[in-house]
Amino acid sequence: MVDSTQKQPGETVFGYLMLLLSVFLFWQAYQISGFEALSSPGAFPLAAAGIMVISSCVVVVKNARRQSPSQVVDSFFTHILPPLVAVMIALILVYAVVLDSLGFIPSTFVFLLIAIHLLHRRSLVSSLVITTGALILIYVIFRLVFQIILPEGIVPEREILAWLGNLFGAEGN
Repeated sequence: MVDSTQKQPGETVFGYLMLLLSVFLFWQAYQISGFEALSSPGAFPLAAAGIMVISSCVVVVKNARRQSPSQVVDSFFTHILPPLVAVMIALILVYAVVLDSLGFIPSTFVFLLIAIHLLHRRSLVSSLVITTGALILIYVIFRLVFQIILPEGIVPEREILAWLGNLFGAEGN
């Protein structure tokens, strides 16, 4: 059971982030058309953002009055950012960085292989089979069905698709 007199890990930071977001949204709502009348286009967004600012202020003040637990650092990493979540965040960041240079197929293959192996916790062969199937399915849906252009990178994807098109198109003529 959670003790309501003690702050939970990350509560203070979350309160301040919500306050900053609320103030930003309030400013954006004001920019819509100012506050000229209750029927103006910005009136409802301004009122909603104003309620968010007030609520966030109440939360920040209440959090400031509550006491912190003794082991804040351990609690933070146990409850908010466990090691597996930190590894997945790092993996996503690396994937985003190398996607354009390596291309969709190799970077997605490596990303999926590592992620599935970490999260599924089965053999490497099982992870390879799942990764290959998922990559083929994703590629077929997005590249061939929806015709979304994916980052090519080091795999000569256009040449392969042109060769396959000529291979199958030549037999129909």
